[in-house]
Amino acid sequence: MMKLAIMQPYIFPYIGYFQMVNAVDKFVFYDDVNYINRGWINRNRILIQGVAKYLTIPLIKASQNKLINEIEIDIQSRDFNKIIKTIEMAYKRAPYFTEVFEIVHEVLEKEYGTIADMAMESVKQCAGYLGLKTKFCKSSEHFSDTKGLEKAERLQAICKRLDADVYINAIGGQELYSKEDFAKQAIDLYFIKSLPMEYKQFKNKFVPWLSIIDVMMFNSKEEINEMLNKYELI
Repeated sequence: MMKLAIMQPYIFPYIGYFQMVNAVDKFVFYDDVNYINRGWINRNRILIQGVAKYLTIPLIKASQNKLINEIEIDIQSRDFNKIIKTIEMAYKRAPYFTEVFEIVHEVLEKEYGTIADMAMESVKQCAGYLGLKTKFCKSSEHFSDTKGLEKAERLQAICKRLDADVYINAIGGQELYSKEDFAKQAIDLYFIKSLPMEYKQFKNKFVPWLSIIDVMMFNSKEEINEMLNKYELI
């Protein structure tokens, strides 16, 4: 049985994204689909003085008419240069600050062609830190010939190409995709639903579903690996 997930690359996404990564054998970054304005591709939330605040990577001429892997990062922006310092100030007293900040710093300091590249690197670096064994690839590199297909058909075509008989999708896809349609192609479709989880964030009231940065700053790798299993497949 080979399990597959396909998802747009998000910058330092929330733990639910990593639950999906951990639940499959192979994970395809869907980088050649349209960018989503005000989505999670170039931003997530971190905890600043007990309040969830957006951390946003500034982009050059971002548009929903462009593909994710066509949009460049605005590295000259004053906002971009503040990001690392903002994270450092927010978490410098967190128990796992030293090792986690090193990862964050490395991801944000590298040079990239596009936001897709930075987002993919953020996921791969965090997955590596957590010891996840999932294999990654990107749709633009291996499956660009499927781009003309309708949404569900393209996912099914990628599943077939990778010999996947189980496809795991984010919970939001329940309105988009039909288990029956996938079953006709001999693919079992499941939706992953994160279960409630809580951990200590300094002495603040707990704020759930922040960036994986927050989770890693406050929890050991072992604790996070337990959290990665707190989901159900529907």
